[in-house]
Amino acid sequence: MIKCNVTMCGTISRVATVRTNSENKVFTAFAVNCVVPAKSGINKTVEISVAKDGEDNELKNCALGQRVNVSGTLTFKKRGDNLYFNLSASEVTLSASNEDSIKGEMHFRGKTGKIIEEKTDKKGKEFLQFSGFSAEKVNDGFEYLWVRFFGFDCKREEWLQPQTGIEVKGDMELSVYNDKLNLSCKIAEMSAYVKPPYTPNN
Repeated sequence: MIKCNVTMCGTISRVATVRTNSENKVFTAFAVNCVVPAKSGINKTVEISVAKDGEDNELKNCALGQRVNVSGTLTFKKRGDNLYFNLSASEVTLSASNEDSIKGEMHFRGKTGKIIEEKTDKKGKEFLQFSGFSAEKVNDGFEYLWVRFFGFDCKREEWLQPQTGIEVKGDMELSVYNDKLNLSCKIAEMSAYVKPPYTPNN
């Protein structure tokens, strides 16, 4: 599971329409383009699908190219090499800013990868660096979404081992490296995670 409480600034790329979900609840759907900065290579534009509960008449009046700020819960869906962004919006406002951004806090549950590194930066300060993944069952297989974690104010606990269940909260960062999107998190809270046993309904 990966959920991020974010505020995003971008440009409307698909005008708002009113739809009904499988539970017959009405929502307003539109899309926003946001440029993700590159640490190496060329910046990348991602399209974020946005849904806001109810019929929002103000959103329906927004035109293509309109700049907006959107706050809400961002989730991800990985299918092959493609990564899709879905934002459940709590608030949408017009923006005067020309700078695209996605900022917020990540809540992650998953497993660590095979390597956990204890490093020292140029100022002699120790930090943790490792990757973790969240798995989603798709048809007969699984899709894995990887996140890079950095812990600057936390020491390695004994339980933190390769391929161990983990729960993390911290600052989310989305960047581009060699034309690939990278999802990373600066750790604020971290604990071991044990998946509850499956209990079928009686």
